[in-house]
Amino acid sequence: MGMSVTISAAAEQDAEQIFRLQYLCFQSEAALYGNYRIDPLVQTLDSVRAEVASDCVFVARLGDEVVGSVRGRVTEDGSAAIGKLCVHPRLQGHGIGARLLRAAEAALADDRGATSFRLHTGHRSEGNLRLYRKVGYQTVGTSEGADGVPMIVLEKPAGAYAATA
Repeated sequence: MGMSVTISAAAEQDAEQIFRLQYLCFQSEAALYGNYRIDPLVQTLDSVRAEVASDCVFVARLGDEVVGSVRGRVTEDGSAAIGKLCVHPRLQGHGIGARLLRAAEAALADDRGATSFRLHTGHRSEGNLRLYRKVGYQTVGTSEGADGVPMIVLEKPAGAYAATA
C-alpha cells in the first residue's frame, strides 16, 4: 500500500531537505531562462533556516521525505508574499503544489492577517502560470527579478483562498 502525501508546517529540522529540494526543483526554471543564478539556486542553507524560523513555511511529506515546500510572509502593506513553491519533479502534476498554496494562504490569512496574496513567476513558466490562474490568481503586472529574469506578478484577495480548497 502506498503512502499519501501530507502537508504540514515546516520545522527547523526540515531546512536542509527544503534547501536540497529547492535546488533540485528550480533547475528546470534556470534552464528555461539560461540563468543558473536565479535566487532559489543561490540561496544559502542559513538563509533557508532563517526563513523556516521566521516565515510561514509549509512542506509536503511522503513518509519522512520532504517532497514539496512553499514560503510566505506578510509584508508592510498587509499583503502576503508567497514564494519558492516547489514539488519534487517525480510528484508534479498531482495537486501537491495547489495543496501547499492553500495551506500557506490559510495560515497567512487566518494566523497572520494577510489581506491579499502576491507571487511572482518567470514569464516563460507556463506550468506555474497555469497552476496560479487555476487557483484564482490574476496577473497584475510585471517586474524584473534581481537575477534579471522578467517576472509576472499575480495576486488574489485573501478571502478567495477558501474558494480554492
